[in-house]
Amino acid sequence: MYQNHKNRASDREKKIYSELQEKRKKSLEGGGEKRVENQHKKGKLTARERIELLVDENSFVEIDSLVTHQSTKFNLENDKPLGDGVVTGHATISERQVCIYSQDFTVFGGSLGRAQATKICKLMDLAIKTGNPIIGILDSGGARIQEGVASLAGYGDIFFRNTQASGVIPQISIILGPCAGGAVYSPALTDFVLMNKENSFMFVTGPEVVKTVSGEDISFYDLGGSIVHSKKTGVSHLVGESEEETLDLARKLLSYLPSNNLNDPPFDPETSEESEQTSLRELIPDEENEPYDMKSIIGTIVDSDSFLELNEDWAKNIIVGFARMQGFTVGIIANQPLFLGGAIDYNAADKSSRFIRFCDSFNIPILTFVDVPGFLPGVKQEHEGIIRHGAKLLYAYSEATIPKISIIVRKAYGGAYIVMSSKHLGTDINLAWPSAQIAVMGAEGAVRILYKRRLKEEKEPEKVLEEFTQEFKEEFANPYQAAELGYIDKVIFPEETRSEIIASLHLLQNKREQSPKRKHGISPV
Repeated sequence: MYQNHKNRASDREKKIYSELQEKRKKSLEGGGEKRVENQHKKGKLTARERIELLVDENSFVEIDSLVTHQSTKFNLENDKPLGDGVVTGHATISERQVCIYSQDFTVFGGSLGRAQATKICKLMDLAIKTGNPIIGILDSGGARIQEGVASLAGYGDIFFRNTQASGVIPQISIILGPCAGGAVYSPALTDFVLMNKENSFMFVTGPEVVKTVSGEDISFYDLGGSIVHSKKTGVSHLVGESEEETLDLARKLLSYLPSNNLNDPPFDPETSEESEQTSLRELIPDEENEPYDMKSIIGTIVDSDSFLELNEDWAKNIIVGFARMQGFTVGIIANQPLFLGGAIDYNAADKSSRFIRFCDSFNIPILTFVDVPGFLPGVKQEHEGIIRHGAKLLYAYSEATIPKISIIVRKAYGGAYIVMSSKHLGTDINLAWPSAQIAVMGAEGAVRILYKRRLKEEKEPEKVLEEFTQEFKEEFANPYQAAELGYIDKVIFPEETRSEIIASLHLLQNKREQSPKRKHGISPV
């Protein structure tokens, strides 16, 4: 009798464990072999393959793999795949904990229903509680129409958590397929958006709706492909040639970011090797309006091969990105004289102000390299709101309490001098090269205004203009008047820049600054 009871218990245990084994196996199948094959034919990886490429080997721990939807409409009760179209869990990347979700296009086209939204929200709550970055890999046809308003509610719940997580933990969105309708607003609320060059699409309304409403005939790629969002809209910060490269870029980006707003940025002593020292003096042209590549200056000053540029093809007149100085993470903002002479337009103001606010939220010091002739003039700029957009940049620099260091390498004229991390906006250390020209405007323009009546009376006005311009340059177009007033802390030789920045970073390492008590400021968004 005892033996029979033992045998029955053993059979029951086998059944229990085999049931779990079967469910685990089923959850790994996604939408089935045929749909996985179709995914591969499109040049796309599956949700789990993407996670495996992104995270450290064998580090992914899946949660909620047995979740199913509870919908009974449109015969959905007869089709309840385990996991419900999204893989969620936690893992390590370079031995740092992250929370990660990856939409599975092989299950209902990755569409978002109530169950999928609940899984994502649960993971986001976990990321916020544990202080770990959250990474979303998006590949979805949008809302699950069969679930109606429950699907819309799911998006709302995700957007709410994106907002709650903002400035608390880094949020990275990796678009590796379609992302349409309301779905686009979750990545738009995150800190960084990465896209794959060929198979990533983002738009609020698709090509068919656009054609119906406006009569415009346009392809998926031309409406919301990676080129559109990396060059025209600025939505995408980084673009990879393939899914593998895009995931590699995500790993690299994460290496500059702290896990949360209470942690310091990562320190990587292995990257602290000094760049090959090109003569910085030779990089500045003799002619004040001659363009040059500001990236050459940045690359010479920061740690070797450490500069990661963001939004490289959008608002190219300003440069933003991360780098390292003696292994410490820093944020870089720099005018780019190769485009629009380095003048600030409304897109450049948006690009840089958003970057400043991210760095300020996550304790990343800002280095600003200045060579700016002013705000870009023109009717289009005025009508597109350069006043409002430029105010964002002023607000961002003024609000930031992180260490702020600026280096004026050439021009710093007018209001653009003020906005580019001047002493007047609370910058801690302001440096200038001897080639710096700090003035209300360029010498010739100033002379034309100051000596307008005199020039009209001269027989050879151009000759006199040239003489007065040269005199103005010698007296005002230099860093010394600003240094005399204490607006520049030190005029340095270009080759001293790296050592001066590193010394300043060490000085400011324990900087503590508190803003006035308030709920929040009102940025001119």
